[in-house]
Amino acid sequence: MGKKAEKKTEPVVEVSIDRNKPGWFIDLEWYRENNRSFFNLAKGYLCPECREQLWQEVSPEEIFATIKSCCSQKQGFFTSKLPVLDSIFRLFLANGNQPLELEELAQQLSERREDTYHIPTESLSRLLEDEQYYGIRHTSG
Repeated sequence: MGKKAEKKTEPVVEVSIDRNKPGWFIDLEWYRENNRSFFNLAKGYLCPECREQLWQEVSPEEIFATIKSCCSQKQGFFTSKLPVLDSIFRLFLANGNQPLELEELAQQLSERREDTYHIPTESLSRLLEDEQYYGIRHTSG
């Protein structure tokens, strides 16, 4: 059986999350409360090179930093063919999990997905309020 590739010792970009800013974000506490693994879900969004390097569990901050600095920059990370909730999760992975209000979220989704269709904030609100898979929640700041 082959050994897993050892993790490179490249500097990790620090990702500081501003919880004082109101908006939607990936709630890591939700994963703990629901006995789910953020790492197992997020590692599916790593590019092949990073997935090989991060084969054992690392901190959420390292996942956010890696996706922000590498994986989200690759072609195909965002496409208009992805489901909207998946695109929202990718957006938070790519921005280091910085909270976004609905207007910002809608604008960034349209830009990143290169959509000609602008998703109304009312539709985003309904999607996010009922969301039970990605742990995306609202903070009041």
